[in-house]
Amino acid sequence: MVERCTGMGLAGIESFKVTVEADLSSGLPSFDIVGLPDAAVKESRDRVRSAMKNCGFEFPLGKITVNLAPADTRKVGPLYDLPISIVLLKLSGQLDAKIDDSVFIGEISLSGEVNSVNGILPMTIEAQKLGFKRIFVPYPNRAEAAVVKNIEVYPVKDIARLHSHLSGKKPIEKADPEKLTVTQGDFTVDFSQVKGQYEAKRALEIAAAGSHNVLLVGPPGSGKSMLAQRLSTILPDMTFEETIETTKIHSIAGNIPSGLSLITQRPFRAPHHTISPMGLAGGGSVPSPGEISLAHNGVLFLDEFPEFSRTTMEVLRQPLEDGTVTISRVSGTLTYPCSVAMVCAMNPCPCGYYGTGIKKCTCTPAAVTRYLNKISGPLLDRIDIHIEVPAMKYEELSSTLPAEKSEDIRKRVNKARAIQTQRFKDISVNANSRIPSGKLHDFCRLDDKADQILKYAFEKLGMSSRAYSKVLKVARTIADLEGSEIIKSDHIAEAIQYRSLDRKYWNR
Repeated sequence: MVERCTGMGLAGIESFKVTVEADLSSGLPSFDIVGLPDAAVKESRDRVRSAMKNCGFEFPLGKITVNLAPADTRKVGPLYDLPISIVLLKLSGQLDAKIDDSVFIGEISLSGEVNSVNGILPMTIEAQKLGFKRIFVPYPNRAEAAVVKNIEVYPVKDIARLHSHLSGKKPIEKADPEKLTVTQGDFTVDFSQVKGQYEAKRALEIAAAGSHNVLLVGPPGSGKSMLAQRLSTILPDMTFEETIETTKIHSIAGNIPSGLSLITQRPFRAPHHTISPMGLAGGGSVPSPGEISLAHNGVLFLDEFPEFSRTTMEVLRQPLEDGTVTISRVSGTLTYPCSVAMVCAMNPCPCGYYGTGIKKCTCTPAAVTRYLNKISGPLLDRIDIHIEVPAMKYEELSSTLPAEKSEDIRKRVNKARAIQTQRFKDISVNANSRIPSGKLHDFCRLDDKADQILKYAFEKLGMSSRAYSKVLKVARTIADLEGSEIIKSDHIAEAIQYRSLDRKYWNR
């Protein structure tokens, strides 16, 4: 005799259907789980046995075999506890219910309570696509699952209540999408708190509008970190598609705050410089998203940039170019999205005062060269905007004049991003920084004077083809901020200006 029910599995940010089937035959009592289970899945045997007994159910005696199909796909995590307990209840005749159109997901404690699991959102989305009418999820994950339309979401607190619901004795109330919490609160920081640094603020406004990468170079205490931390306050509003995609990644990583259904603010991730390449790009024996994927559709801030290991920095090169990071393991290959605006901050030398004129630099020329050369040319070439953040003057710090608020800057950024959304409606691009090379000249049309300036700069500065495309994309964003369809000479001149620091510090 075989009983079946449906669960879901995870592979990267995607989900797949798992058929949980159980067979009970005569013989010495045993409980085996097959179908490429990992250690956490195998341990379901003990959790399910204890949970059933502690909830007043009889655990079936005999030779029990549970199969997780498809059998050639690895199953990871404790999310199969709930469907396994359901098939055992049906197998032992303690549950008589039609569950062909239902999906069950959840980890079970020894007392029978259903604990939260990671990845509920992508699993619910896939269940809805496959045509299932209802899904039973852990109670703490109810808000996350209820985001998905056209599928009934039932939050389960323990298997005894689930049994009562399926038996028709005491129904479980469906999760109400109207009661979802989708806000994440107001920002506690604002650009109005930053005195002076108008050039850096302008550069960050352009970066926010076009999702460009930025390098901030300046002495200690000039406000580099303060500026970067406030970039998230001027980022454009997220589209619904971006919200779902970002929430899926954080759902898999288990980073969604309790009671929150959607992540509606663009992520801001600031890993410490001691992070490993795996921590930044993702991976592990059971691959999980790294910091660059957790920053998808938001900002990845790397403070003290040269202090990151060379290997860690070089990991960024391909993901920054492609917008995806691929992790290959023996068990398979997973791809995570990572379209980010990277912001890097650094001093010009180990002591921090090389070329600033405010203090004498105590570093030897060799030490300065070694410090700067920690950042490779190809990586530097992938950063769209290079901006110097000078030391603050007393007059600027002591000024009582009000500075521009983040809210006002954000309005301009949203207006520029709306132009880009309309421009790229027919291709899978959402910002100027990601214009495909084949479409560059279609979307970045220059007037004659702007073309002459760019040609002169290209030949005089010895730009690479990548630097040329970066200048064009930044100029496109500057023009969008001014509402101009054609890139003019002042737009291209400002964009070229943001490629000058590599000549000053790196002589490249």
